[in-house]
Amino acid sequence: MRTSAPTIVTASEFIRRRRRTTELGLLVLAALIIGGAYALASLGRNSSLPADVGVFLLVILGLIGAAHIAVRRFAPAADPLFLPLAALLNGIGYVFISRLDTDLAAKQLGWTVVGIALFVFTLAVLRDIRILQRYRYTFGLIGVLLLVMPLLPVVGRSINGSRIWMRIGPFSLQPGEFAKIALAIFFAGYLMERRELLGTATFRLGPFNVPNPKYFGPVLVAWGISMVVMIFERDLGSALLFFVLFVVMLWAATGRASYLVAGTALFSVGAVASWSQFSHVQDRVSVWLNPWSDPSGKGYQIIQSAYALAWGGTTGTGIGLGIAGRIPYDESDFIFAIIGEELGLLGATAILATFVLLAGSGLRVARLAGETFEGLLAIGLTTLLAAQSFIIIAGVIRVLPLTGVTLPFVSYGGSSLVANYVLLAILVRISDGTESRLSMRVAR
Repeated sequence: MRTSAPTIVTASEFIRRRRRTTELGLLVLAALIIGGAYALASLGRNSSLPADVGVFLLVILGLIGAAHIAVRRFAPAADPLFLPLAALLNGIGYVFISRLDTDLAAKQLGWTVVGIALFVFTLAVLRDIRILQRYRYTFGLIGVLLLVMPLLPVVGRSINGSRIWMRIGPFSLQPGEFAKIALAIFFAGYLMERRELLGTATFRLGPFNVPNPKYFGPVLVAWGISMVVMIFERDLGSALLFFVLFVVMLWAATGRASYLVAGTALFSVGAVASWSQFSHVQDRVSVWLNPWSDPSGKGYQIIQSAYALAWGGTTGTGIGLGIAGRIPYDESDFIFAIIGEELGLLGATAILATFVLLAGSGLRVARLAGETFEGLLAIGLTTLLAAQSFIIIAGVIRVLPLTGVTLPFVSYGGSSLVANYVLLAILVRISDGTESRLSMRVAR
């Protein structure tokens, strides 16, 4: 009588299975938290459980389940924290958007479906991240073109003073959200190609030895166009985001701290020049320094945001028990203030901790990838997520002047949500490729 041979599981296969099991458990926990928050929001408003809470949970489980299956199928060795953390932020954001405006919540759910679909598509199509390096100049051109599109006379749209929108038929989108990914790929590819030349001081500038300026040409052209376009579009938040991306990736590629110093000096000069030349920059700074100078006008949002955070206290008023609708654009620019009011300092800190964990996972992947294109791209993409989160949260709590960027995965906005899911898929692919190569080296 024959007996079947026992199945031998390698160490790398065991690690992959354990990671996906961990991811599945965290996704179930995230779904329960989101479902509980959705029920509490209805209890706060109507003193009754929502009739569709069961359907809502099924939809959430279906969406994150599809994403989990895609990761299990196409990137089994990837870090298990990326998807659960993003799903938790997306779900909490949806709960608060639905608490503020049910029509916008329906649209956000639709964009979530599109975002997860593109997340799955990116993982399925992009099997080797190193392919992107071959097309670095193409991505640089695409990034610049995407930034220019809102300035076109037919499709470009100006909303709330910022010309960052493009309308095609019934759909509106912000091309800049996708431009940041394209430019991160370009910067990573070009800086990897020229990293040794950029890190070597062979050019004499007065008493100083500096890298040869000619190697900065393509990067400075892309960065310069980005800055000019952002200024004309009056999108100061994105301008700051691209500047941080550029400086951090240049520093990571060369290891020269002098680039950080020079970048900070250039930013300071540019900030002062922008303040002296553009009235909308002066308004933002004035409101930041003293919102009470115009409490019913330009300073109204900041003042109401401060009240909301103060009323939240340590534990919050409770989901659904805050004063909704008093802050203009609370579903996008000021959703962190709404979360701080209804979940308090503890809830706001939990959101911050989630972003810290997400950024930490990205930096861990970059460290494991080492001095490679994948590692530099992981640093760039993680910088985009972390810097964007910091810029908007710092604006809400008056650490920085308020700028019009979204809180990744949380704020209302289809373009931002979809672009961030694509960004997340690229990070997951980098993580899977890096872990797979490390496992192969250990096996040898």
